[in-house]
Amino acid sequence: MLRIISLNLNGIRSAWSKNLLPWLQQQQADIVCLQELKAQAADLIAEMRAPDGMHAAYHHAEKKGYSGVGVWSRSAPVSVIEGFDGGEFDAEGRYLRADFGNLSVISLYLPSGSSSPERQEAKFRFLDVFLPKMQALRAEGREIVLCGDWNIAHKEIDLKNWKSNQKNSGFLPEERAWLTRVFDELGWVDVYRQLHPEATAEAYTWWSNRGQAWANNVGWRIDYQIATPGVAATARQASIYKDSRFSDHAPLIIDYDYLLATNAN
Repeated sequence: MLRIISLNLNGIRSAWSKNLLPWLQQQQADIVCLQELKAQAADLIAEMRAPDGMHAAYHHAEKKGYSGVGVWSRSAPVSVIEGFDGGEFDAEGRYLRADFGNLSVISLYLPSGSSSPERQEAKFRFLDVFLPKMQALRAEGREIVLCGDWNIAHKEIDLKNWKSNQKNSGFLPEERAWLTRVFDELGWVDVYRQLHPEATAEAYTWWSNRGQAWANNVGWRIDYQIATPGVAATARQASIYKDSRFSDHAPLIIDYDYLLATNAN
């Protein structure tokens, strides 16, 4: 079995103070993808740089206290690639790829457009440059899992109040259409939705800090593991952990019946 966990931390130091590490160690994950570190390399304590029994790699944003992604793994990656565009989004620390023989796992953090029209335009720019990247990844012929906070709820079943959010960032028609292209045109698979095709309030992975969103489960499903068809077909179970809160997101845990051939070329 291969267990992959994805979690937006909303600050690694904040999540650490909420006992993130003991929980992760209990999960016996093979690979953990982290997003929104909100920390530079110098901010990380030794335990973050080298978690017990795990290899850790990070791609930090140039801006302090902002963005950043990481990948932890039990097996040492054959290679690690930071960034994908060599431009504005690499400077924001949004993409980290780790190769493990026959499988690549990518920790991804898409921009949020909710804070301003300028950030929404940046989000659209990201979508424009990342679709060809996803096409190129498919063309590699490898098995790949992209884990992360995509900041888009794909369909009406993916958020509680879809009617009132149709003009809000994260559920705009253009954003949703982009994800449809990822699945229907490029052939990527939404692994959680493959295992749980029905609408369920248990699927949400993020809740606004405003009002009583968490208490009333007014959530959104914006964290995904999106995979190539081969590895996606081996997924056996998916769950969203809500018993403890490490951030405003919940960890997405997926188990694959997949053998990691770490010594492959």
